Amino acid sequence: MFEMDQRAHTVKSYDEELGRLVNTIARMGGVAEAQLASAIQSVAKRDSELSERVISGDAKVDEFESEIHKQVMRLLALRQPVAVDLRNIVVALKISSDIERIADYAANVAKRAMILNQIPPVKPVVAISRMGRLAQELTRAVLDAYVERNLDKAIDVWKRDEEVDEMYGSLFRELITYMMEDPRNITACTHLMFIAKNIERIGDHATNIAESIHFLIKGAALVGARPKGDKVLGAGL
Repeated sequence: MFEMDQRAHTVKSYDEELGRLVNTIARMGGVAEAQLASAIQSVAKRDSELSERVISGDAKVDEFESEIHKQVMRLLALRQPVAVDLRNIVVALKISSDIERIADYAANVAKRAMILNQIPPVKPVVAISRMGRLAQELTRAVLDAYVERNLDKAIDVWKRDEEVDEMYGSLFRELITYMMEDPRNITACTHLMFIAKNIERIGDHATNIAESIHFLIKGAALVGARPKGDKVLGAGL
């Protein structure tokens, strides 16, 4: 009887630790998503103070990633997980890395915004805001899919990355046109190109998370080529 109680206690304790890991991932994702929203807003509203808060806030996401690494190491050392439990831990580690990169790209957007705020605005900023909102929507959806273990929602995000790519391609061509029409637009448009590329990369990391969710739930990689839009444009940015 004592052995059964001890085993039940161990299982409950293990489940609680896994639950804490998922919760930490969710909190980290929430901060990264807020960072992205603020970065896009700082571009649209030419708000340098908001840009500075995004840049300084990146450290909080790094702290979350460090905490997740500690939780993962503890689980691996003490629990020696196998099968689905091991997938839970491996996927948590991978998703935390993708979230950290999303926050890094948001900080990059904020840094470019601070420069843009010092020069006259150009029209394509509106398109940047639309693209940013889509990336934020996909980020939120895929994080919800992870917490809910919702495979359908994750696959929907995976498919919709193509929308981000198409927006990026359209915006890239628009920026090139603006630069050709008036050389005075070159500086602003160049920074906007880098901002757009950062947002496009955020979409890629949301797609990475969707693929990790598929592996977590199904125990196998998501088969098939990623849906991509204008994948050649701006590849070197």
